[in-house]
Amino acid sequence: MIRELAFIDVRAGEEAEFETAVALAVSTVLAKADGYLGFELRSSLDHPQRYSFEIQWETLEDHTVGFRESELFPQWRAIIGKYFANPPVIEHWGKVF
Repeated sequence: MIRELAFIDVRAGEEAEFETAVALAVSTVLAKADGYLGFELRSSLDHPQRYSFEIQWETLEDHTVGFRESELFPQWRAIIGKYFANPPVIEHWGKVF
């Protein structure tokens, strides 16, 4: 399993709308992706406009090729991307032990 971690700053005052949009995007788009295993959204206690989310994928390629190169990715970004204050930082993580 691979964990995709994303760090996102949302425009001020749009936090609640972003959270609603993410829930919609996960249930209507992300859940359809091959290799998708799960999703968690977190908000920063120190910076109210900062969020992180974790998506669990079966393989790295399920995200980088299967999802990012599919028709689902533009749908995903259309729902949540309009709330971004700047581009997200995304990294892939694997379990060491």
